[in-house]
Formats: sequence, C-alpha cells, structure tokens
Amino acid sequence: MNHRKKSASPLDRRFSRRAFLRGVGVTMALPWLESLPGMKLLASASAAEAPAAALFPTRFGVVFMGCGVNPNHWWAKKIEGGEMELSKSLAPLSPLTAKINVIDGLFNKQATGQGIHPGQTGNLLSGVPLQRGAVIHSGTSVDQMIANHIGQDTLQSSMVLACEQPMTGYHESNFSNAYSSHISWQNADSPMPNEMYPSLAFDSLFENSGSLRNISVLDRVKDRAAKLSRQISSTDKEKLDEYLGSVRDVERSIERMRADKDKAETRAQAQGKPLLAMKRPDNGMPEDLREHARLMCDIVALGFQTDKTRVASLILARDLSSLYYPFLDVHEAHHSSSHNDTSESYERISRFHLSQFAYLAQRLDEMPEGEGTVLDHSCLMFMSNMFSGTKHDNRKVPVITAGGMGGRLKTGRVLDYSDHCDEDRKLCSLYLGLMDRVDLRLDHFGDADTRLAAL
Repeated sequence: MNHRKKSASPLDRRFSRRAFLRGVGVTMALPWLESLPGMKLLASASAAEAPAAALFPTRFGVVFMGCGVNPNHWWAKKIEGGEMELSKSLAPLSPLTAKINVIDGLFNKQATGQGIHPGQTGNLLSGVPLQRGAVIHSGTSVDQMIANHIGQDTLQSSMVLACEQPMTGYHESNFSNAYSSHISWQNADSPMPNEMYPSLAFDSLFENSGSLRNISVLDRVKDRAAKLSRQISSTDKEKLDEYLGSVRDVERSIERMRADKDKAETRAQAQGKPLLAMKRPDNGMPEDLREHARLMCDIVALGFQTDKTRVASLILARDLSSLYYPFLDVHEAHHSSSHNDTSESYERISRFHLSQFAYLAQRLDEMPEGEGTVLDHSCLMFMSNMFSGTKHDNRKVPVITAGGMGGRLKTGRVLDYSDHCDEDRKLCSLYLGLMDRVDLRLDHFGDADTRLAAL
C-alpha cells in the first residue's frame, strides 16, 4: 500500500495546540475559546493563510451495532422541496437531516460467502480476507489508518470503546469470535483493546490516575477555571460553563460506576474468577445499558470537543450480542431477536441504537467551533455488519454518516448504490474517499482502488 503522508505545516502545528486547566494530577484540555490571548493571536495570524474550516481539526468516529437492522424500517428518501423523509428506525436523526447522509447498497465483498457472524464482522473496516483457525488475521481498520495519520497531533491517537465484553473461543464457521468482538484493528494480527468501563475511559481522557481518582477533577482545577473565566469574553464564558457542566454531569455518574467496578473486582478476586467472565452488573459494568451507552457517547464528545483525540470507535452491541433490553419490552437477547428482524421488537432495538448515534451527533452539533460546530468538522459513521439478521444477509450493510468534515463532505443526501455493479459499491471505496478528506491519500485500501462515486 502506498501511504503518502503530508508533513505538518506550521499552521497545522500551531492549531494542534489547546489551552489546558491543570490541577493536582490532572490535565483538562479546553474547548476552543476564541478570546483567549493565545488562541486569538493564532486566529488573527492565520486568517489570511487558510479558510475558516482549516482552523479546526477534522474528527472521525464509528458507531457499531451488530446483527443487522429491521430492514422494513431502514430507509430514507428525498421528498418535494429537497427535504429528507426518514423511516421509523431513522426517526431519531430527524433534527439533523441537513447534516447526515443515508447511504444504501454498499457491501464488504471480502465478508460475503464466508459464513455467518465473525466472517461478516472482523474486516468490516478493513476489507481484507480473514483467516480461519487458531491464528487471527485481518487488517488495519480505517479508523486506525486515520489515527496513524493524525493521531500524533493529540494526546490520544484514538479512543476505542465498547458497551459489551468481547467473546472468546470459536464460532461454528471456524472463525475466531475475536472477529465478532472487535471492529478496530491496529494491524493485521492485533485488534485494538476495547475499553468497556466508563470510569477508565474518563480517567484516560483527563489523565486521571492513582488515589486522586477519588477527588473531583473539577475541584482540582476550580481556582484556575475561575481565573480563566475572568479573562475571556462573555460568549466564551458561556462555552466554558457549558463544558464544565458537561464534565460535572459525567463525573457524577463516573464516581458511582468507579465504586461499582472496585466492588466487582473485590468479588471476582474472592471467587477466583476473571472479572470479564462475570455477567453484567456483577462485572462492574452499568446494569442499565441506556446509561452505559450515553456515558460512552458523552466521553467521545468530550474527547472531540477538547481535541484530546480526533478518532473514536464505539461498539454499542457486538456481533452475536447477548445484551438484553427490558426497557424496550423485548424479552430475548439481541442476537436471538435479530433472527426475527422484521418484528416490532427488533425494530425497537434498531431504533434504540440509532438514537445513541443521534445523541452523539447532536451533542457535537451543540458545541460551537468557529462559525460552525464540532459536528461540522467531524464525520461520524453508523454501521452494522449485515442488513438482515434473519437471513444473515450482508450483500449490503446499513451506513449513515453525520457531519461535514470541515466542508469537505457534502451532507443532506440519500445515496443509493443498490443498482450499481459490485465494483462500484464497495465499502472500501467509501473509506478511500473519507481518508482523502483528512489528507490521507492511498492508492488502494482493502479491496478497492477507486473512490466512491458521488461522495
């Protein structure tokens, strides 16, 4: 693969810097505050050098739900006046129709005809053939390709999160269950570890460690925050207050979850069991999936807002998911429910997961950044590994993007490639086009050497 990386310009290097609040054992990166003396100087010095969008980083994120969607309620179409009509499952995205693309008909050629589940999942973001048997072998995923390209500009090159623990062992198709448990791969032989505990993801975001984890992050920086508040404009003060309020809301939930995790570790040690071999909530993960998913979305949003990371992936429900949804009045586990994917029960599951994606996108769209928002400078992508769980049909997969990548990705569109030939509807062609938009130009990626038409 020919990987041509541009060297960072002085402009890029200047704008990778952020203001920080520092306290005892904690560093909090701040959102973009235009009236800070340093930021104001950078903006005025660079106004003639680059368009406004170039002043802000481009972010990329993937949100995944395994086992497909309800195919009867997953569609979008343009109606009179250019408005977008969304199906029942996509309705949570209604406030964002101008900032999304609903893409139909794309497929991962290397994952078809390989058996069900693991063989349909482990290369979703890489498009390379998988290896059966004891040795796992996939390929570097598109999120990690982007992280390798732009990750050196942030304190964390990427954030890899999940709301469900990975599986071990093998599927009946002789593919490792690791393929069903991971979508992000750092190289062909190593999936990225999934962080499942919100408390650990939060601590990583704020470089929070040791016994100080039990002391509020905000309490440790409150004096510096108060001083900063007196130095910035009223508009930036509102932005700072909103940010600190968001951190406080997340931190309150994290404090309780950290205590639950500590208790779970003690129980596991007493029973001589590995923590992750225990079921939720005995393993210390939040019992309510709604709370777990929202917290993970909040952590991604904070990471993007503060430029702590520009790349993230979040598995809401892995392939072969065993998650339950009592709050949706669904009585079977996710995977079992997907075998009746046209049911109202599975539609509610599909819509629940899409609503988490919508929540994350809206959080980013509520964060001002220059003349736009953090979402305007990002691309979030919602995906599943198949379209129909009943048929295990991955001849096409659901794909939705949100955000315009700093004006580089046109939005508000319904893109249908269903009637295109196989060569013209590859997922990897989409990935090539998205990588172009972060100035990562490759001759080929996975099974594609052309960009997706009309992207």
